[in-house]
Amino acid sequence: MLKIAIVVLLVAVMASLFSGLFFLIHDGGKTRRVVNSLAVRVALSVLLLALILVALWSGNLTLNPTP
Repeated sequence: MLKIAIVVLLVAVMASLFSGLFFLIHDGGKTRRVVNSLAVRVALSVLLLALILVALWSGNLTLNPTP
């Protein structure tokens, strides 16, 4: 369940990235849609980082050990 949430958030960040690119190309930077897309992308990235940190802290997600 946790890994699915991480993948969904990563896909949402990528979708926001490409929607910002689309708005930049089609609007020419005249509207605030690019800025809104950036704000959504930053919020999703912070949420993703927080989810990973909480999962590591609680032990639900572990790092690979070094050989």
